[in-house]
Amino acid sequence: MKTIIKSIALSICLAGAISAVAQNTNSGYFTENYTYRYQLNPAMANADNFIAMPGVGNLNAAMRGTVGIDNILYNINGETTTFLNPLVDAGEFLNGLNDVNRIGADIKIGLLSAGFKAFNGYNTVSLNVRGNMNTRLPKTLFSFLKEGISNQTYDISDVKAHVDAYIELGLGHSHQLGEKWRVGGALKFLLGGANIDADFDKAQLTLGTDAWTAVTNARLQSSVKGLTYKHDVNDRTGHEYVSGMDVDGFGLNGFGMAVDLGAVFTPTSDWTFSAAVLDFGFISWGNNMVASTNGDKTFTTDKYTFNVDDEAENSFENEWDIMRDDISALYELEDNGDMGSRTTMLGATLNLGIEYTLPAYRNLKFGLLNSTRIQGNYSWTEFRLSANVAPCKVFSAGANMALGTYGFSFGWLMNVKVTGFNMFLGMDHTLGKLAKQGLPLSSNASVNLGINFPF
Repeated sequence: MKTIIKSIALSICLAGAISAVAQNTNSGYFTENYTYRYQLNPAMANADNFIAMPGVGNLNAAMRGTVGIDNILYNINGETTTFLNPLVDAGEFLNGLNDVNRIGADIKIGLLSAGFKAFNGYNTVSLNVRGNMNTRLPKTLFSFLKEGISNQTYDISDVKAHVDAYIELGLGHSHQLGEKWRVGGALKFLLGGANIDADFDKAQLTLGTDAWTAVTNARLQSSVKGLTYKHDVNDRTGHEYVSGMDVDGFGLNGFGMAVDLGAVFTPTSDWTFSAAVLDFGFISWGNNMVASTNGDKTFTTDKYTFNVDDEAENSFENEWDIMRDDISALYELEDNGDMGSRTTMLGATLNLGIEYTLPAYRNLKFGLLNSTRIQGNYSWTEFRLSANVAPCKVFSAGANMALGTYGFSFGWLMNVKVTGFNMFLGMDHTLGKLAKQGLPLSSNASVNLGINFPF
């Protein structure tokens, strides 16, 4: 189905093209000597000056979601196939899905970072490539795709996809106020690369044995330099509609600003409380290529019958290829052209932390962190309970368990710091069982590593 699949696929490709996906590594929030705690709370400062190894100071790779590869791929007669194969039981497949299924990723690749003591505090400079990708897919969409033509009515509402990618230059400062308070902030300058918002708000489908009818409402907004929409014509109605996208070159296409604000309060030597809001800001995009149904649109077809016989003319594979192409007529988005500039807010993150230092062994600390992303339809939250130890100056580590919107996960981080060298490795979501292709069966997985030079 060209329109919806290509818009979502382009979103994913734009995010993936920057080579890694991840949020800030929350497993490092309470870990001593973790260099990038200031990106989780700008009030936090390092003990030493540092400079990152260019491009390798803070590498992340991660994904998150409520539907995983084990919900999509199945083993049938010794071969790997997708849920669309007629031999995959529909009940088994649909029972493994939520009413709303989410897949998301954040990008933050540290190109260059440095920190130094000056101006009566600690200062940081960071140059990052960033972005985030999110999709929301209702269970009814999978039900429709799986069950095919039958005497049923489907209400496929709120299919959504979002992506943005940009470069961030951040200037931060952390300052001690008295004995108990430390505050900090960062000002960020943003250069926009791409933004796409796809809102397929309505698809009310009435399926019959020989025909089906859809009433749809959808809008696609794309702010990508050099992007134009492809067009096709419905042979049955003669109506021209958007069937895909072309991008001629790629470049900067927007400008924005954001702030991070944080505070740390230590009332006693045993307890520490902290709070931060990250990425509170906006990007103004240079263009807005809009494709829309311009209200409700009705579509009827009498195509598509499936046969489990692979040799039949209307075999599952052949009919699905036809259906995938023609379902674009469900929406038949009209090309409204460039509607001018538009401004979008970033997805802000709120971090709230409580840390307790064990009196009997002060190198052992326990922490509870709540992280909440505030991003409309793509908002999420998690609580992460951790134990963190720093038995000597050169080594620190933490292990944690998290529970939230994307389920349960186990995380950890190890950090080594000697004179002139620092290296860390960690995961917010430890890899579980892998598919034959090397991909994690769960959609929650992450790896974070970096090399930096303290001085």
